Amino acid sequence: MLDDVRRALQQPRPGVTAQALMWPRRLSGDDLPSTDQHGRDAAVLIIVYPLDGDPYFVLTRRTETVQNHKGQISLPGGAREGDESLVDTALREAREEIAVEPAELDVLGMLTPLYVPVSGYLITPCVAIAARRPTFRPDPLEVVEIIEAPLSCLIDPALRQEDDWPVRGAIAHVPYFAIGPHKVWGATAMILAEFASLLEAARQCRTQRVQS
Repeated sequence: MLDDVRRALQQPRPGVTAQALMWPRRLSGDDLPSTDQHGRDAAVLIIVYPLDGDPYFVLTRRTETVQNHKGQISLPGGAREGDESLVDTALREAREEIAVEPAELDVLGMLTPLYVPVSGYLITPCVAIAARRPTFRPDPLEVVEIIEAPLSCLIDPALRQEDDWPVRGAIAHVPYFAIGPHKVWGATAMILAEFASLLEAARQCRTQRVQS
């Protein structure tokens, strides 16, 4: 399936169409993600690697002391610094948060930027693969837990669930990925939804080639 990841990044990006599948909707309306492109630049990194013969990716549970998204499940990432590229931002943040060295990774490309109104960030997701499982060492100031998940969970419809929760003072209908005991929702889920769409397209292309 690592080959599927490479093929996935060669597919056209579905963008907001896929992201919106995991958009928390307030019951009073607010139906689509914002397309604002003027937020502060940030980047996150989806790291895919082999574990026990299957492709996995890594998430983190943030501490209660970080500035934004306290206690939430996130991809490694953060704000752009200076004139660094967004890929360099994602790689730097992965090194700082979970001690993954850039030299261990092969960056395949980027997904569609996502504007997050609550924090004001315009997040660009980057995708990289590692030839072997990295040795994760979380920064205790930022990361309280490392979560390793099989890539297959992103394309398993049984693991896409929904519930109504209070979100910023209003009841919202919240889609999420059920990954072990964790509910992965919000911007992280929206980013993963686009990645999942690309993975599914790559898998279908592979199946069609085998059958033809």
